[in-house]
Amino acid sequence: MPGGKHEIVPVEQISRHILTIRGQKVMLDKDLAGLYGVEVRRLNEQVRRNPDRFPPEFMFQLTPNEFRRLRSQIAISKGRGGRRYLPYAFTEHGAIMLATVLNSPSAVAMSIQIVKAFVLMRRMIGAVSHLARKLDMLERKMVEHDKKFGVVFDAIRELMESPPEEPKGRIGFQHRD
Repeated sequence: MPGGKHEIVPVEQISRHILTIRGQKVMLDKDLAGLYGVEVRRLNEQVRRNPDRFPPEFMFQLTPNEFRRLRSQIAISKGRGGRRYLPYAFTEHGAIMLATVLNSPSAVAMSIQIVKAFVLMRRMIGAVSHLARKLDMLERKMVEHDKKFGVVFDAIRELMESPPEEPKGRIGFQHRD
């Protein structure tokens, strides 16, 4: 980047590239390469040269089935010739580690934005989880109230359906004139 200046990509824009695969929040190699300003080939080359920095909890390669599903979900084009290999998915830690192996000021600056995007996603998921728990509690309360009201309505219906009782004679002392 000329003059050492780095274009800051908004966190919201980065977070659009965060996907859930195998129950983990990840970013694909092609998206990270674009954000870090390198070719996908160079990014993956650095990963291959530094295998000890990328344990399985930092990155994994998609299976053919995962890639097919992903392609159909987010309309990844096959393009001319297509990819020669299945894409790699990087967790938050893997994305940060990429910045260290790419070793450029722009990669370091971008890694900060990527971390912020992952944090934003965690917050959003936490907020949704919190709302889901509250909704579950409310639903349980409503079901409980419905059961109680059901008992009351059943008793009222029973009273309405049973014939009125015949009045009985007076009980107690009666005064004769």
